[in-house]
Amino acid sequence: MTTTRFAPSPTGYIHVGNLRTALFNYMIARKAGGTFILRLDDTDPVRSKQEYADGIMEDLEWLGLTWDRVERQSARLDRYAAAADDLRAKGRFYEAFETPVELDLKRKKQLNMHKPPVYDRAALDLSEAEKDALRAERGQGVWRFKLDQERIEWNDGILGDISIDAASVSDPVLIRGDGQVLYTLASVVDDTEMGVTHVVRGSDHVTNTATQIQIITALGGGLPSFAHHSLLTGPQGEALSKRLGTLALRDLREAGVEPMALLSHMARLGSSDPIELCGSLDELIEGFDISHFGAAPTKFDEQDLFPLTAHYLLGLPFADVASDIAALGVPAELAEQFWNVVRENITVKADMADWWAFFRDGTQTPIIADEDREFVAQAYALLPAHPYDTSTWSNWTNAVKEATGRKGRGLFMPLRQAVTGRQRGPEMADVMALLQVPPKL
Repeated sequence: MTTTRFAPSPTGYIHVGNLRTALFNYMIARKAGGTFILRLDDTDPVRSKQEYADGIMEDLEWLGLTWDRVERQSARLDRYAAAADDLRAKGRFYEAFETPVELDLKRKKQLNMHKPPVYDRAALDLSEAEKDALRAERGQGVWRFKLDQERIEWNDGILGDISIDAASVSDPVLIRGDGQVLYTLASVVDDTEMGVTHVVRGSDHVTNTATQIQIITALGGGLPSFAHHSLLTGPQGEALSKRLGTLALRDLREAGVEPMALLSHMARLGSSDPIELCGSLDELIEGFDISHFGAAPTKFDEQDLFPLTAHYLLGLPFADVASDIAALGVPAELAEQFWNVVRENITVKADMADWWAFFRDGTQTPIIADEDREFVAQAYALLPAHPYDTSTWSNWTNAVKEATGRKGRGLFMPLRQAVTGRQRGPEMADVMALLQVPPKL
């Protein structure tokens, strides 16, 4: 059975970069009728917070990305300890005691000698007495996985054939000196024991994957299929790292972005398929093919989400927005009429509030050119008595045309701008019929 996972750390909220990983893994599992696991990487007891775990699940539920089960790595520490013991027994795990300063000096020396800055495995030459002395002086060391220094190769679902020389990679630290199990080991143990068949993540994990392939093999596990999607940049190609705080899903939701607009965009961004609004997750899943994605950095502009949101809202039936409109205080007898008038003139649902305030209270600021002031004042004097209906606009403009001689754009545009405070919008016959008070000058 196809099994995928999304493994965020509950040390912050999901942002658009995380979403691509979650969405791709979700669609692979659902398209195959398989299992999608939400796995919280909460092995860091200091930075992991329940509020972030709750927020991650809330964001995924908002998008409709439902999971089949939740796993917490903090509940699996015994499994990681067992794996560590297994690696020690096989001679693939060793303790190292260098300080960060010492490691930095080693790297600088290697770079000056034009050598790759990889760990020199000095710890392998330590005697037991030397290790005891270092523990007494510095505390517990870190535990490194001893790589077989050979080429590590796999066929990547996006990047194609990958080959990495393990000799150019430092033996990875899998357990810190304070005993915290790091992602590289925990992920391997979980993927193996949970039967994960496909792993999709960002291209910044390619080297991790190379080392994890050796760890999986050392532990006797089966290799999943790997695919590494491109990293997102800003619209000008700039790094997103400094802006991710403003690109959290909860911030996009607060800005009014609709789930299907966001999902439609992220499910195609960086692929050879055009970005088109889909009506459902099932439609997105049906058209998803991981092989259509490229390796080049992918430009993301959150402003692209708003036309898709507007398009999505335009297609919604009244029943889907009835509760939102009722919450604005729109009378039930006007609610559907109101929706039909404003649906083509909003970008996000929150825009409906401004329209209702205008219809209810006449809150617009009239736009009147100096040369039109006398004309508009004369026109307002001819305005029929309130309440209005859909014939009010034509009756009024005909009367104004006869009185002033104006016609066409010179007649209609100044009156639209005076009544609505906007240069464009719904049909004025519909606008007038919804006005609860006469327009103000």
